[in-house]
Amino acid sequence: MIVETVGALAIGLGVAWLALRRLPHRLPDPRLVGPTGAAGGLLGAFVTHTALGGAQPLAVLGGALVLAATLLSLLVRPAGRRPAARPARPA
Repeated sequence: MIVETVGALAIGLGVAWLALRRLPHRLPDPRLVGPTGAAGGLLGAFVTHTALGGAQPLAVLGGALVLAATLLSLLVRPAGRRPAARPARPA
């Protein structure tokens, strides 16, 4: 279980590092991206370990990878244009 935890943490940080290298202009501050990837990896490993039991460590690490990438995808901002300003409400 310790190996799964360390592996999930490494996967989460690795996915965060890769996202920062590939999409630096579309992500917020790196101080937010790193912990989000790490937390996603740990949470994904926990959920997968709970669902499958501890008999399949590669599946647990796969779950860590999927959830870390999913959480980091929520941080990605749209490319190009800025969001349009909302029209003022009539009084």
